[in-house]
Amino acid sequence: MLNISQNELKEPLDLDKFNSSKKVMKRRHFKYFNRFLGGFAIFAIILMFLPWTQNISGNGFVTTLTPDQRPLTLQSPIAGRIVEWYVREGDRVKKGDTVLKISEVKSEYMDPNLVERTQQQIDAKKASAQSYLEKIKTLDGQIEAMSRERELKLDQGRNQLLQARMKIIQDSTALIAVKNDERIAQKQLEREQLLEIDGIKSPVEVEDKDLKARTTKAKTIAQEQKLLQSENALLNVEIELNRIRQEFADKIQKARGDQFTAESNQLGTEAEVSKLETDRTNYQIRNDLYFVTAPQDGFINKAIKTGIGETFKDGEPLINMMPINYDLAVETFVEPIDLPLIHYGEKVRVQFDGWPAIIFSGWPNASYGTYGAKVIAVETFITEGKGKYRVLLAPDEEDNTWPEALRPGSGARTIALLEDVPIWYELWRRLNGFPANYYIPETTKKEANEK
Repeated sequence: MLNISQNELKEPLDLDKFNSSKKVMKRRHFKYFNRFLGGFAIFAIILMFLPWTQNISGNGFVTTLTPDQRPLTLQSPIAGRIVEWYVREGDRVKKGDTVLKISEVKSEYMDPNLVERTQQQIDAKKASAQSYLEKIKTLDGQIEAMSRERELKLDQGRNQLLQARMKIIQDSTALIAVKNDERIAQKQLEREQLLEIDGIKSPVEVEDKDLKARTTKAKTIAQEQKLLQSENALLNVEIELNRIRQEFADKIQKARGDQFTAESNQLGTEAEVSKLETDRTNYQIRNDLYFVTAPQDGFINKAIKTGIGETFKDGEPLINMMPINYDLAVETFVEPIDLPLIHYGEKVRVQFDGWPAIIFSGWPNASYGTYGAKVIAVETFITEGKGKYRVLLAPDEEDNTWPEALRPGSGARTIALLEDVPIWYELWRRLNGFPANYYIPETTKKEANEK
């Protein structure tokens, strides 16, 4: 135990006498540390008021600027079987070069002389159509001839009708004369009979007058019969005229029916000719489709269908091809909440996979290894399966040129630069989960003011 006297307890305790107190109480590095903390606090306060660029980050990949420059697959519009390959994977082809040859698998197209046989059918149908045309012309001539013959016979019948009417007039006049003679003879007979009663005329004279009266009566009856015959002849002529009209009407209608039938057959044959010509053209085009050619200059990336004799359906991909000439672009995706902050022509920083970069998202000028881009298209409908909107970026001509070794399909990370705000405001916004400030680029503002 430590022996301490009573006098020592009454005197003040001097901590400097102890070695532990000297080591703890006399250390000077605490002063330096306190100075460091004070300076750091001042620096942190100043740092909080430095500008910070708000941004929207996203992930995407390298693509091409226009759809015709993107990778494509060669397809055959007809089903077939691979016969021969003319290229290898990695070969460079020009537009129109033959890539592979295919053969037919459908039985209706296997005839090698299908085009020629179709042409023969077309020629035969054309000759048939010409025959129908000649028949139509012949029937037309027959109709004209029958029309002329009908008019001649009608004219002849009209003349006979006129003669019959004149004969009726003549017989009517003769009948009137005979009736007058009969009436006179009858009156003479009556007078002779009266004179015979008075004894003036003899019976012989009366008999002569009676004979004469009977003779005139017979003539009257005969003339009436002739008049009836003339009227019957007039009716016969009129009936004959009607018969001529009906007969030639039937003949002409039959000829016209044959003509219409020929015209219908001609039109049907011409329709068959048109269909056969369409088939012939389709067969010719189908023959050209037996050779699959490159639609543009490019490289053969991969053969999807391989081997000889392998069959495929129409429209099925055969070869994957990449065009030679293309303009690079970046396809990135942004959240729906950030879409109103993306504007056409807005500046964007891009980091490509495989190219080292040091990124300070809030200080784009201090970043290293990023490349400039600008917005050229913003999707108006959300991308299915991603829940984000697609944004297409093109190289910024005012910034560094994109790497030459960059190829479509490479990954990319994008940072769209927005408004400059203090760091304290950005920290406060992120801690509260608020969106970035609504940002309108200066170019958009100028266009709005001009409008």
